[in-house]
Amino acid sequence: MTAPLHRGLRHVALRVTNLARSRAFYEQLLGMKVVWEPDPDNVYFSSGPDNFALHQIPSSELATYQPSKGQLLDHIGVILESPEAVDRMYREVEPRLPQLGGQVVTPPKQHRDGSYSFYFSDPDGIVIQALYEPMIGKLRFSAET
Repeated sequence: MTAPLHRGLRHVALRVTNLARSRAFYEQLLGMKVVWEPDPDNVYFSSGPDNFALHQIPSSELATYQPSKGQLLDHIGVILESPEAVDRMYREVEPRLPQLGGQVVTPPKQHRDGSYSFYFSDPDGIVIQALYEPMIGKLRFSAET
């Protein structure tokens, strides 16, 4: 097998129904930092080696926007360095989720592969996994990787 031609899946872009609400959620709950805001309908964040974008669904589409009955995207995730970090994050975000438009989907649990996580949703129902995974947790990320 040859080496991948990329440096990992480090960019995610989501369409949102209310950019201000979603922006507050990701800034306040996950500590994402704005790196570029080209206009009032788009904002780009980073937490280091990643790039995360929110795009406002245009008002011309929003009036007739119908979210699907089932989310095609299963979830996105944030990596944590230990099971204890997962528990700390859960204790921090769980009481704040309702005021920011989210909710807990699944409380922390151990998975059969040795990983440990919990799931929560953003204001548009996108599911986010806060995950400790033993192999990924050992990796060190920098601007170079």
